[in-house]
Amino acid sequence: MPEGYGSHADYMSWVSGDAQKRRSEIEDALRRAFASFVESRPTDVIVFSSMTADDLAQAIRSYPIVLKALTALCNIAARAIERDLGIKNVDTYAPRLTGEQASSIAGYMKSFLPPYAEIPALSHLDRTAFVDKEIRKIKGRWERGVLDALNRFGRVRFKKRKFRAANEQFELDAASPLSGDIAIGVDVKRIEARRDIHKRCDEIVNKASRLKAAFPNAQFAAVLYYPFIDEHANVKSRLESDDINAVMFAAESKESVEAAVKMLLARLGAAR
Repeated sequence: MPEGYGSHADYMSWVSGDAQKRRSEIEDALRRAFASFVESRPTDVIVFSSMTADDLAQAIRSYPIVLKALTALCNIAARAIERDLGIKNVDTYAPRLTGEQASSIAGYMKSFLPPYAEIPALSHLDRTAFVDKEIRKIKGRWERGVLDALNRFGRVRFKKRKFRAANEQFELDAASPLSGDIAIGVDVKRIEARRDIHKRCDEIVNKASRLKAAFPNAQFAAVLYYPFIDEHANVKSRLESDDINAVMFAAESKESVEAAVKMLLARLGAAR
């Protein structure tokens, strides 16, 4: 890595002492907490200490689906592989790697692997990561659903756009027109915890004011996912501003998103 920037190995070394201390404490606590239920059972283990980096590379090349479990075991993400090895766009769940790339990743991972690991534990690591990925994908589809609804029910076209104001760059989840001066900007946010609402509201207000500074005639609106319905009125009051023209709430369903978007477009005078 360039001087002054940390690699994955650096980060691991910085936290390894505290992590090992916590691991010992956790193992001791688990044995004590569940003392009446602890059993010793034989199970299949993979002995990483007995294999070479070439052995590991061959396993990854032959069965690429195992990569995610191995990277999870090492606390390695695709971003670390790209940053430290220069291998871009690795899908750790279903990788397509050349022999050279597999060898490079295997050599990189080898020092981070434990001496051994149980196969059921590895499969559970993969499952946990996979579930997290799929949930994030579902949430991302909700956000894209707002943009799709804007384009289906609006008389103008929307797309994600960036703009600059006060020497900063900002991104709008939906903006119209598709190029040139922005006439309508829409911020789409999923806020799923009460503790995040103040920060997210401040971000929305700031983005609205920046948009109006860059494009004085623009309209700004927000579509929010916030599952605490009894607090919606308070959130709207926090977002009261001359720079914000409309705030709508939408739940998970397609019908809820469409209803919110239709009301928003009507408020902005952009309904079809």
